[in-house]
Amino acid sequence: MPTTIDAVVAGHICLDVFPDLSHGAKESIARIFTPGRLVEVGDVTFSAGGPVANTGLALNRLGINTLLMGKVGDDLYGNKICHLVAKADPQLADGMIVDSHLSTSYTIVINPPQIDRIFLHFPGANDTFGPDDVSYDLVARAKIFHFGYPPIMKSMYRNGGENLTETFRRAKTTGVTTSLDMSLPDASSESGQVDWKTILANTLPYVDLILPSVEEILFMLQRSRHQEMAKADDLLEQITPGLLSELSERLLDLGVRIVVIKLGHRGLYVRTGSETVLADMGRACPSDITAWANREIWAPAFRVVEVGAAGSGDAAISGFLAALLRDPSLEKAAIMATAVGAYNVEEIDSLSGIRTWQETQERIEAGWDKRKLEIQESGWGFDKTHQLWLK
Repeated sequence: MPTTIDAVVAGHICLDVFPDLSHGAKESIARIFTPGRLVEVGDVTFSAGGPVANTGLALNRLGINTLLMGKVGDDLYGNKICHLVAKADPQLADGMIVDSHLSTSYTIVINPPQIDRIFLHFPGANDTFGPDDVSYDLVARAKIFHFGYPPIMKSMYRNGGENLTETFRRAKTTGVTTSLDMSLPDASSESGQVDWKTILANTLPYVDLILPSVEEILFMLQRSRHQEMAKADDLLEQITPGLLSELSERLLDLGVRIVVIKLGHRGLYVRTGSETVLADMGRACPSDITAWANREIWAPAFRVVEVGAAGSGDAAISGFLAALLRDPSLEKAAIMATAVGAYNVEEIDSLSGIRTWQETQERIEAGWDKRKLEIQESGWGFDKTHQLWLK
């Protein structure tokens, strides 16, 4: 067990299987999946996936003392996950649960270059993860408790999300700063039919940071609007500052203190609560609360040659949480989040692209180009020093 714990990352973990589809880079998804075809692919890459691995291992690479709390089976995939975690750092897996009665979760990632990925996912042991699977004595030693992907963990969303709420309630009593990441429910699945508004209303009073993608939070808070916007080719291009302000205000009203919304190639949006609200966010509270309070920031994405996008959102979260623990300005935290997320998409798997904190800072300071982002809305202005938009 590590002597010092900065962050505990709990929740969903799986084995990601990445067939190399670069041989057919010019083919459409429809042609790749034409019935009866034999599609030649390249070698396969295995990666521990899900937020426990993606965010947890990235935090470790960024120099944060991290402990993972996920559940796997005592099988081939579970052993592979434990091997990959131990290869990164043997102490990372000291909080993992291995249950011989369960099967390990896996995801086959269909990830062609320049095309959004498709996931073929088996939830496995994750469906049984509950509040008693978290070691709260270890959480009490950490500064941040981060939990990810309840929409693909049955125990967490059933019965009105009572287990999710209870997990965060118990974590919050330890004085830790709590953090929640989501995943996009399949609208036709059981997870897609539950009342996420009620689950969020019950859970967010115990959550300090929520870090969903814009698609996820639109689906949960404004289902009909999400359905209408999703009919277009690119939902992200329809996102406006006004919509982000509307969504984030609702989340702040439900009890969270910091809202981070991931926007893919359009960057990252951050909104914070008042000084009074931030002062009650646990052991990872910023030292300069005044500078962090009542802010809205939209940070553009960095330019990269994209190889694969699997785990990019988890990587961005690791950048923001690592920054929060290192206590820079809010602007620098947002920039670090987008930088770590950008590094991720330069490799096919979820971790290979991640660099150290120092290496990431050096690339930013060397003038790493950002994608163009124009905001034509009253009250927003461009900060030339940090190369991001502020309200």
